[in-house]
Amino acid sequence: MAAKKWTKVSQKTIFNNDHWSYNLDNFVIENGVEGEYHYVHTNGSTMIIPITSENKIILVKQFRYLNQKDSLEFPCGLNNLKLPPEENALKELREETGFAANILEYIGEFCPYTGASDEMCKLYIASDLFYNPLPKDATEEGMETLYFTFNQLQILIVNNEIWDGLTLASFSIAYNHIKKKTKND
Repeated sequence: MAAKKWTKVSQKTIFNNDHWSYNLDNFVIENGVEGEYHYVHTNGSTMIIPITSENKIILVKQFRYLNQKDSLEFPCGLNNLKLPPEENALKELREETGFAANILEYIGEFCPYTGASDEMCKLYIASDLFYNPLPKDATEEGMETLYFTFNQLQILIVNNEIWDGLTLASFSIAYNHIKKKTKND
């Protein structure tokens, strides 16, 4: 049996800020069922898997307020509507790690939180890196740049030392690309 299509009847923004909006839609399902759907709307995000010439994968360590603990993550940021996704990815890479990239390869996209947000995250691998930092914003102060081999990264994931969903999804999607680029060091 095929899933029933939902059709939006109306949409209302309850709250918005510079990063996202909280929306309430009214919908109807093909079978006539009506309802309300609450969700977060964003303009999407870009996540970057930076790989150095020494075959090291760069992650950033940052404090996550909602979880009240440090998190190891690939560099990532919400899209700036004034920039194409590729430029946004390069900007985030420079802000969070200090590195720019001569090569940026698009890997794919995914929805980090279906059911609660319409955000789509575009995933890139950055290589041929060179140091060219941009200033960090206030929320990025204290962010630490760390370097790992492919095998070390896998161990961090298995040991649940990496728990960020975007990073875990990105690693899963880009696994074969990362393995090939790092020559499985």
